[in-house]
Amino acid sequence: MAADSKNKKSGLSRRVLLKNMLGTSALTAAAVALPKTVSASKTKSRVQYGMVIDTRRCTGCHACSVACKSEFDVPLGSTRSWVEYVEKGNFPNVQRTFLPRLCNHCSEPPCVDICPTGATYKRPEDGIVVVDEDTCIGCKYCIQACPYDARFLNPVTGAADKCDFCLHRLENGLEPSCVNTCVGRARIFGDINDPGSYVSQLISENSVTVLRREMGTQPNVFYIAADHSDAHDSKYQYEYIRITTHRKRKERR
Repeated sequence: MAADSKNKKSGLSRRVLLKNMLGTSALTAAAVALPKTVSASKTKSRVQYGMVIDTRRCTGCHACSVACKSEFDVPLGSTRSWVEYVEKGNFPNVQRTFLPRLCNHCSEPPCVDICPTGATYKRPEDGIVVVDEDTCIGCKYCIQACPYDARFLNPVTGAADKCDFCLHRLENGLEPSCVNTCVGRARIFGDINDPGSYVSQLISENSVTVLRREMGTQPNVFYIAADHSDAHDSKYQYEYIRITTHRKRKERR
């Protein structure tokens, strides 16, 4: 136990040191090299993994959700990744679109700031937000702080749980399971700090949006042609609209 504690402290020191080394000069260089949309996220790591979800290609098949469940043996009633159905309009002008959801691996993640033990942190080497289940005390502060409802308390481990971009797969040169499984190729994953990457090119060449931009978390999951309609928005009081989440928690956040 003492050795484990020493290693975690050493890891934390390395993260702090690397963060200081990057400094203002690295951020300035990145802002010059990257597309405007990406540089606005003010990523603090040399590599920032992110995802583009092209909703024009999404068929709402839930293959991504099932792949995620299978990959991590996610307990019943809990989700790391899910797909929302957005139905709206007045007959005969009605439409249905799909909105895949997951952890946004924000550049300014509120879950990291609020965690009392440091169990939730943003990896300096690739920008992925992860949870150390051995350090997590299950206080649920991070779950409440997340504006995207992307976290849950795992009843098996007793720790906070969420998408980690399939970190174990990335370390073996593989794509996240949801990306690999998507039949429509709606999910594109890569380093958004690399202007030559496909994911970065998609961001610069398309009009992309993020979830709840007003929260200031600077998400690193971007959407193409997404419908962010909210059933609680007063402008839809005379138009039929229904958001189906396919989750235990039905309210959208």
